[in-house]
Amino acid sequence: MEKTKRKTPTKIDGWEIKDRLYELNGRHKPIVFSIPSLHTSERPLLYFDEVEGYNRELKYATNHWSPFVDEQDGNATLGRIIMRNGKLFVPKSDQSLQKLLSLYHPMKDRTYSEYNKIEEATDDLAYMEYEINALIAAKSLDVDAAEAILRSEIGSEVNNMTSKEIKRDVLLMARRNPGMFLQLANDENVELKNIGAKFVENNLIKLSADQRVFSYPNGKKICAVPYDEHPMNALAAFFKTDDGMELFKNLSKKLK
Repeated sequence: MEKTKRKTPTKIDGWEIKDRLYELNGRHKPIVFSIPSLHTSERPLLYFDEVEGYNRELKYATNHWSPFVDEQDGNATLGRIIMRNGKLFVPKSDQSLQKLLSLYHPMKDRTYSEYNKIEEATDDLAYMEYEINALIAAKSLDVDAAEAILRSEIGSEVNNMTSKEIKRDVLLMARRNPGMFLQLANDENVELKNIGAKFVENNLIKLSADQRVFSYPNGKKICAVPYDEHPMNALAAFFKTDDGMELFKNLSKKLK
């Protein structure tokens, strides 16, 4: 008795007949990238059918309406799936390839994604709002706070900048990387770390070559830096202790 072929429904819930665009994920996009279109032992191309309860073999055949091998009658003309410059346009007339890429291919969302202009617009809007918030926060900073944030990115170079240059560069930093800027702006220790860096730059305290110990110029130990912690984070935490607050006051007078 001949086996009855399963038929994939011609209408899938939410499926729309339209042209579709696919894009490689990640920043680095090769000029030519090949997506597997045929199941092999080295590169499995299978889809687990929860209704049937087992994996179904996939193959992109240009002369068949379905990407499932068990629904392809007769000879199959194997099609290649090539992305150029990180993109692949598939017209609505090629429903077999669209459904393979959008619904069944195991590399979907891991290696490539279907372009969704609504989602992209939403992401763009969220990022723009994020950027605006960062710029507003940067504009409201006084020079000392701006210097503290900028020092975390460019280090001691900030010492040679005018107040206008500092305000300009902190705005550029907020626009270029709003996430990092807002994280630093909300860091309650950022100004303590800034002043601590000044203490080190002016040789009021010393940081060991292995960046594990802060000490006085005479070599007496001030505090140790815990493993896997940034030295300035450790120093800022020390300045919040009773001994640290006293040292901070004394060194601040010398810094002036």
